[in-house]
Amino acid sequence: MAVATHGRKAQPRRAGERDVDIVLNRSPVNLANLVTVGRLLMVPPLVWLIVTERLQAAFWLFLAAALSDAIDGFIAKRFNAKTTLGSYLDPLADKVLLDGIYVALAMGQWLPVWLVALVIGRDLLIVWGVALIRRRHTTFRPKPLLIGKINTFAQILLAGCSLGHVGGWVDLSAAVEVLVIVVALTTLLSGAGYAGQAMRSIRSEQTS
Repeated sequence: MAVATHGRKAQPRRAGERDVDIVLNRSPVNLANLVTVGRLLMVPPLVWLIVTERLQAAFWLFLAAALSDAIDGFIAKRFNAKTTLGSYLDPLADKVLLDGIYVALAMGQWLPVWLVALVIGRDLLIVWGVALIRRRHTTFRPKPLLIGKINTFAQILLAGCSLGHVGGWVDLSAAVEVLVIVVALTTLLSGAGYAGQAMRSIRSEQTS
């Protein structure tokens, strides 16, 4: 039945438009999530390229993976295709991609091992902490923090600069050294921020 809007009858949707709406907006298997899955599938070949020192090819594949992150975000917003699955899948793909690259770069001694341990350790502690809290507080989800977004951006820059530097295209040693410090500091600060969220959630539960 058509719904009247401001005195005019709304135009009924054609069948094709309704089908597109179902695919893009309601189904968890939509284009945005498929792009995210594609980014996940890029991780094994990307790690292999770095470990085998095919660094120029690794740089271009990393660039494609980074672009896919922007593309799936655009699709989700432009076509209102955000899903619960996508809200978990997208950050997971980002973390697996960056952690995989960092481990591979550390294996080649192009990034310090302590930094990689710090980055991965923070991610594991966040996952472990959220899992523990959600056993008693099932609705708890950490809120995105500005410092967390800065940390992710710095990690992406460091990965790209490291691949460009060790690939022999341009001397980015100074940029890499600065970004190592930036990533370390923002990793610690973002970890502290998420820990603060967890502590506040626990205290609020105890007082309620």
